[in-house]
Amino acid sequence: MTTLTAFVVVVALVGVERIAEMVVSTRNAAWSFSRGGVESGRGHYPVMVVLHTGFLVAMLVEAFVVRPHVPAALAWSMLALVVAAQALRWWCIATLGRRWNTRVIVVPGLAPVRSGPYRWFSHPNYVAVVVEGLALPLVHGAWITALVFTLANAALLTVRIRAEEQALATLPTPGAEGDRVDA
Repeated sequence: MTTLTAFVVVVALVGVERIAEMVVSTRNAAWSFSRGGVESGRGHYPVMVVLHTGFLVAMLVEAFVVRPHVPAALAWSMLALVVAAQALRWWCIATLGRRWNTRVIVVPGLAPVRSGPYRWFSHPNYVAVVVEGLALPLVHGAWITALVFTLANAALLTVRIRAEEQALATLPTPGAEGDRVDA
């Protein structure tokens, strides 16, 4: 796992996973909009796209330029965290179903989801993003990318979570009389 070729394969697989996410996200956003969904936080969305795309590119550039020696224990432990982050991310996607997308879109009248990982965390997908942001670059010792992405992502998440919380506050309280559970 400590070879540069193996690292490129891992990053490419994550890139393919991102494309799959975008397909699901686009379909789900259309579903939400067709049911009166309201988007919030549009201003930060392009920044998020650039940051996450740059993240994938930056760690590869760093790995090719620096060519660090990577202890196998570090590579394998970080890879395990990346896999765990992917599992959490797809658990979030499966739990939210048609409501999940990469934008902040809420469908009026639908109560917030409180099942799956949302029973324990308000924003479990961001836990996955933070873990992956640290672990994926460290699979091949790209600690500069891990640090810079983590700091930039923390600033972005501050804005994004605020937008998400404001949007979710417009929804009915789960279990209130007359709430729709899903459409």
